[in-house]
Formats: sequence, structure tokens, C-alpha cells
Amino acid sequence: MQPDALATLQQHLSHALTHLPEETRRLFHGRGRCWAGLEHVTVDWLQGVVLVSLFREPAPDELEALIGMLSSLTEAQPWQSSGAHTLLLQHRYLPDSHMQQLLGEPIEEWLISENGLRYKLDLGIKQNNGLFLDMRYGRRWVQQQARGKRVLNLFAYTCGFSVAAIAGDAEHVVNLDMARAALSRGRDNHRLNQHELSRVSFLGHELFKSWGKVKKSGPYDLVIVDPPSFQKGSFALDRDYRKILRRLPELLTPTGMVLACINDPDTGPDFLIDGVAAEAPELVFQKRLENPPEYPDVSPESGLKALVFSRSVPPAGQT
Repeated sequence: MQPDALATLQQHLSHALTHLPEETRRLFHGRGRCWAGLEHVTVDWLQGVVLVSLFREPAPDELEALIGMLSSLTEAQPWQSSGAHTLLLQHRYLPDSHMQQLLGEPIEEWLISENGLRYKLDLGIKQNNGLFLDMRYGRRWVQQQARGKRVLNLFAYTCGFSVAAIAGDAEHVVNLDMARAALSRGRDNHRLNQHELSRVSFLGHELFKSWGKVKKSGPYDLVIVDPPSFQKGSFALDRDYRKILRRLPELLTPTGMVLACINDPDTGPDFLIDGVAAEAPELVFQKRLENPPEYPDVSPESGLKALVFSRSVPPAGQT
């Protein structure tokens, strides 16, 4: 991190802190490669907490300079007027994603809001804090589409899509994720928003061993597929995504829709468009959702891909 790059980051953060949104947002997205020397840096506003994440190990002098810049930032007027009280530096390149407390008291759990909905985050405990902020337009779209629908949320994690769907008056949501602790946090998120848990199911299973359970609760009006790019022992994008696409039609109602997502920078939207055409030709590509403006990227192929598909014709025997 050269001095000019640090100066760019400081200028960007000073401006962002002066014009803060009311809800949680990314303040700086270096991973979109729009700022030279800052490709490994992100900064998130968590409504009082500023979280700086490093995705590459800096040299000792670079780390010292970064911490010095951040320290001076906390003494300047934009920070003082922002209401920020905690500054965290997460070393995402380390196996345990060590969280360094630069300012404020240690916080393990923190409440934030997005689109009027509340979510509980884990800070300093896990690599991911519990909500992927780049998917906020996807959650908004689900909320807008959900009324009266039965929804299947695959790879549900902490159930952000489920919270959005119930807020949009979905009839029922089925969440599936092999991480039961994440689903437990999903229950917390629903409770935070005073949702009726009778309208939500939580299946702590590995997808490819649980098709029967998934299918039993269907058919679904909307299926959300938002897998990790790689999850050791359970999911690999290149190997497994097509298996899911192949079985989507049997899960859908005659007018069902799919929101299929990829967040691998090396995989473009054609992976899904071509995959659906080959494995589930009765599904038709409708559109790609826009990404939030706070996630600029030098290439639209590299950012988050959230694609909508819908059924073109009813299955045989149905009209």
C-alpha cells in the first residue's frame, strides 16, 4: 500500500463518513479493482461500527501506515460527527480472520438494518459477519416478489433472503443449509423482525443428501440458489451447480421463478445462462439484477451475478 493509495483511501473514507446512509452500507470496495493499490481493502459501515477488511497480507510497514492513517481518521471531524464509536481491522487472509480492535470496546454481536429490516451480526468470531451486503438488491427483489408465494432458500446461511421474503408476505419459506449454527442465527433474525416462525422452516441438511426433504415441502413459487463458490466437502461451483440446475424444474410450480447467484469473480453470468439452457431448458432467462452502486467493478463479469429465470411452459399434464 503506497502512500498515494493510502491518501486515496483516507479521502474516500472522509467523504463517505460525511455523507453516511441511515442503514448499513459498504463505504469502500477496493476489490472491484477501481483504485490501484487498494484491491485488497474493503470498508463497511455497520451503523456505529466501521469494519476495515484486508484480503491480502500487507508488509509490516504497510500495516503500520494503514493503522496510522485510520487512527488519524478517527480524530478528524468526519469521524467525530458520524456517530462512529468502534473501528475494527479484520485480517481476512489469515485462517482465523483475526479481528483487530483499533478503537472502542470489544463487540461480539451487533444489530444493523437494511431496507427497514434488522439483522444480527457476529463481529470478531467468524470470517463472515452474517450478512453479505452486496446482495441487498437481491433481498429487496425477493421482498418485492414474495407476496403469497412458497419460497425455497438454498444455502440459506443466516436466512437474509428468508427475512426479506417473510417481510414481503410470503406464504412460507423453507431454508436449507448444512450449518445449523447459521440457521439458528436465521431464527434470531426472524425474531428480530417479529416474524411468525410458523411460516418458516429450517432444514439443517446437506443439499445433495436431502432432495427428498426439499421436494416434500414443494412445489415452490420461488427458488433462491446462492451457494458459496467452494465449500470443502460439500460444494464446488464447477462440479455441483449444474446438478442443482438440472433438478430445479421438479421443485417449481408451473409459473415458478428462480433467482440464481454467483459471486466468483472468475465466473461470468454465461455460466448460469448456458447451464440453465443445457440442464433446465424449460426455464427462460429474464434478467440480471443490478448490483448496488457502492460495489463498483472494472468488469461487470467479475461482480456479483444475480440472475432471474422463469418457467416458460407448464410441465406435461398441467395447464
